[in-house]
Amino acid sequence: MDTPIPVLLPSSSIPRPLSHPRLEWTPKRYLSDPQPPPMDDARVLEQEMAAARQLQDGKTVKKTRPRRTVDFNAGMGRWDLLRKHRPNSTYVPSMRPAPPFIVDLLPPIAYPGNSSTSLCTKFIHTSTNKIRCPVNVVTVRTTWTPEGRRVLTGSTSGEFTLWNGLTFNFETILQAHDSAVRAFQFTHSGSFLASADQNGIIKYFQPNMNNLTAWSGHREAIRGLSFSPDDRRFATASDDSTIRIWSFEESREERVLTGHGWDVKCVEWHPSKGLLVSGSKDNQIKFWDPRTGAVLSTLHQHKNTIQGLAWSPNGNLVASASRDQTIRVFDIRAMKEFRILRGHKKEVCSVTWHPVHPILVSGGSEGAVLHWDLGGPEPTTLQPVTQPRATLSQAHDSNIWSMAFHPMGHLLATASNDHTTRFWSRERPGDATSVFSGGGEKPPEITDMSGQDDEDDAMVPGFSYGGTNKWWGKDEDTAVGLGDNSFSQRASGDDPMGSDDFIPGFGAADQFGGPSPVAPKQSGPLPGQEEMWTADSRGEEWGNRRGGWVGRGRGHNPSGPRRGRY
Repeated sequence: MDTPIPVLLPSSSIPRPLSHPRLEWTPKRYLSDPQPPPMDDARVLEQEMAAARQLQDGKTVKKTRPRRTVDFNAGMGRWDLLRKHRPNSTYVPSMRPAPPFIVDLLPPIAYPGNSSTSLCTKFIHTSTNKIRCPVNVVTVRTTWTPEGRRVLTGSTSGEFTLWNGLTFNFETILQAHDSAVRAFQFTHSGSFLASADQNGIIKYFQPNMNNLTAWSGHREAIRGLSFSPDDRRFATASDDSTIRIWSFEESREERVLTGHGWDVKCVEWHPSKGLLVSGSKDNQIKFWDPRTGAVLSTLHQHKNTIQGLAWSPNGNLVASASRDQTIRVFDIRAMKEFRILRGHKKEVCSVTWHPVHPILVSGGSEGAVLHWDLGGPEPTTLQPVTQPRATLSQAHDSNIWSMAFHPMGHLLATASNDHTTRFWSRERPGDATSVFSGGGEKPPEITDMSGQDDEDDAMVPGFSYGGTNKWWGKDEDTAVGLGDNSFSQRASGDDPMGSDDFIPGFGAADQFGGPSPVAPKQSGPLPGQEEMWTADSRGEEWGNRRGGWVGRGRGHNPSGPRRGRY
């Protein structure tokens, strides 16, 4: 029993005891903590000379403040990397309520079953023009330009203002119309912009804001504008009680839809079908067949003017905002009322859907922004929902006429009658300044007038995300929407918008025939604010997988940093 076990391995393979003590690795380089980058001596000298000149002239020295930045490129990069390494896995890094886990925060698409990751309740920035006037934010698929880097706003002075979507500062301004801008929307391809004003004039613009054509479309103000899924046609709603369908290429009227008894305040085209929905001052919501002009159905649930409509990205639901202080959600598959949302103290002015999660956001005339989560089970009885998922009771000081989510769903832009455009982001894990549970607090007063007087060159880093979002599932019970091959064109280099030289509103002369000069600002008194505005709230296509809501966005071309003037 005491006989040792024979060793069958060759003697050369048997490990021998070390004749020297165990060695431990010790670092030899990078022993100190990371240091900030060195200051540019020329830049510092220039700032000191500018301060000295201001002191000689008796002016106060203007302090240099860094721009607040919301970087969404890092989160999308990590998510893309996870998808490449785990193509068939649903693994998502766990989140904990602690500041160190902020770096692990991924885009909303990474959390298909957790709608709380898409509640944009953290105030970021307030942007306002020098000439204060009410603004209406409606842009490419919910406010943002096609690549998601900028926000376009229109005002009652007829001006378009372009804001940076990363640092939220002013970029450029354009006198687009002679009267108040009432509605505008980019085509789904992002190649053109159509806008309409108080006088019933319709205009086409290229992404570099070069005006292509203009004509009179209605006798009175145009309140809504919406493109068909294939961009061949678009519909306009007007105070003359009509809805008109136009051929986009020919700028020709194809059909006039009549049936409303009063001003038509909003119109929305279905994301993937030949179906129109409109809301009017006669308290009615009508569904139209754009091929024949026939009324398919009429809803009478509201007791006052319908001020806004929005299709869910999968096209199954349509939400309406009314002056009767309610938001109503209808399921068009059964043509029945799905939810009644009560929470606003005054009339509801605008409504929009989140592009990924089943979250509906509404804005009221009291300045409140409410987030409603519709992802729960369908109630057995239609009882009004009075508790929103999140509330920002003092988001603005006046009517919120328009709201729009970033295509990725991590930022929300709101535009109000208090002359401001405000940006909101998701709460961060362990953020001590969070106002999510307290109903929100009033944003601080404006101290920076949008940087329109800045004369110094500054780096404006542009971040975008690449890739098409077709990883995230398909619709099981909805029709597949119009395909988008814009990403494949940009990836192959065939699309001029995919180059680093393309910046909407700043050049791209070789692709678009040269930039046009910016018209001067309108002189004289500003036109007054009308009683209604129309908010265009188009969302991305949603998929429905195992009862959950999964987003499907469009590809965005990454664009490198540029230098420009604020």
